Amino acid sequence: MDLIANLAIGFDTALTPANLFYCFAGALLGTFIGVLPGLGPTATVAMLLPVTYYLSPEASLIMLAGIYYGSQYGGSTTAILVNLPGEVSSSVTAIDGYQMARQGEAGKALAIAAIGSFCAGTFATFLIAVVAIPLSAIALKFGSAEYFALILLGLVTSTALAHGSVLRAIAMIIAGMLFGIVGTDVDTGAYRFTLGIVELIDGLSVVAVALGIFGIVEVLKNLENKTGEIVETAKITSLMPTRKDLRAAAGPVARGSVVGSLLGTLPGGGSILSAFTSYMIEKRISKHPERFGKGAIEGVAGPESANNAGAQTSFVPLLTLGIPSHPLMALMMGALLIQGITPGPNVVHTQPGLFWGIIASMWIGNAMLVVLNLPLVGLWVAMLRVPYKLMIPAIVTFSTIGVFTVKNSGFDVQILAAFGLIGYLLHKVGCEPAPFLMGFVLGSLLEEHLRRAMVFSRGDPMVFLTHPISATLLGVAVVVLALIALPAISRRREEIFIEEE
Repeated sequence: MDLIANLAIGFDTALTPANLFYCFAGALLGTFIGVLPGLGPTATVAMLLPVTYYLSPEASLIMLAGIYYGSQYGGSTTAILVNLPGEVSSSVTAIDGYQMARQGEAGKALAIAAIGSFCAGTFATFLIAVVAIPLSAIALKFGSAEYFALILLGLVTSTALAHGSVLRAIAMIIAGMLFGIVGTDVDTGAYRFTLGIVELIDGLSVVAVALGIFGIVEVLKNLENKTGEIVETAKITSLMPTRKDLRAAAGPVARGSVVGSLLGTLPGGGSILSAFTSYMIEKRISKHPERFGKGAIEGVAGPESANNAGAQTSFVPLLTLGIPSHPLMALMMGALLIQGITPGPNVVHTQPGLFWGIIASMWIGNAMLVVLNLPLVGLWVAMLRVPYKLMIPAIVTFSTIGVFTVKNSGFDVQILAAFGLIGYLLHKVGCEPAPFLMGFVLGSLLEEHLRRAMVFSRGDPMVFLTHPISATLLGVAVVVLALIALPAISRRREEIFIEEE
């Protein structure tokens, strides 16, 4: 009964005209972003963070969430029709989806992708609603030692699940943490790493840093990769799959929903690892694995279900524990902080409308996406013919105005430009910006809980080992680090993330 009452609160919040509009706007924009290669949801959410300053907390989070899971839908459209994944996770869908399109089954592949995404999104949202309260209750028992261990585990796991060099990922996390503590020490009032610049006393703006290393860097990267216009797309016939198709897709959709829901909660996992894992499972258990890569409908249904479920359950650690599971969730955390709300287990009690409104909006948003995606397929494909050079001035202008309006600070615009350059240089030397942002956002929290734990224990570092929960979490972090050092695991990581390069 409590679940029904809580969901009633959520739907009461989500079904207001204003929130319905922002849910629709987020889903529509997310689909658009997913269709266009080179402009991902992380960069888009970073650009829209300043806008959330002028919205209610419920409207801003509902819109940003819609952008994220909407991008998972949009990415599959071009992956199937033109073999051009709009999102990294959709690159798995392209393997069999494009082959189906070449065989005249583009409509069938699009329909299965939409149905699978909707079913997985519904399952994942229900799972979030069920586990949210128990996880929040557990989190309320966490002290500073437990939170320190949890954040440390999150950073370690995000390193393990990042592609590329683990050593570079760790270096990026540490660099992000160092930039994150720039400003005034909240305990002593001392200035740290401000270089005598008055504007740095309050620290670096999350919006400016995030938008610089994602938004501006995406522009610079796409200026390098000049691509021609798409000339040919697959023809779409019927959008109605047969009963045989639905029976063949039912198992992969169910398995993909479960896999995505579980892996989505892992730090750094999200939708990407979910899609790759689902595809590997379907191919391994299939009676005819030779069909994969040649137009197997299971190769579309499983990964599409997994990536959408993973996108939605990645909200679980943020909403219940206050820990972002990947960079986009770190930006969601920034949106909450802009509104003066500290993410964590108390949000469900102090902000029930916000907490349950986001969950309810996911159901509404998934229904909107099914209605949006299939009729607008032609429009999305036409969008691909817009030269990227025409979008660059709008992206840069919007980014600059957005950063400036948060604090009316010209200095933040300089920070935007500086981190755009830093992010581009990091890209050129093979370093990922994602671990940097995770370190930047979580570094101050890690320091805060470390200090509190040491104060409460009167300087005894054994407090992290004498508390069972923190000791367990630290033990898991050590095991994860040991595992990723093994050559076999390193090779497996290369195989899983080879499509990201």
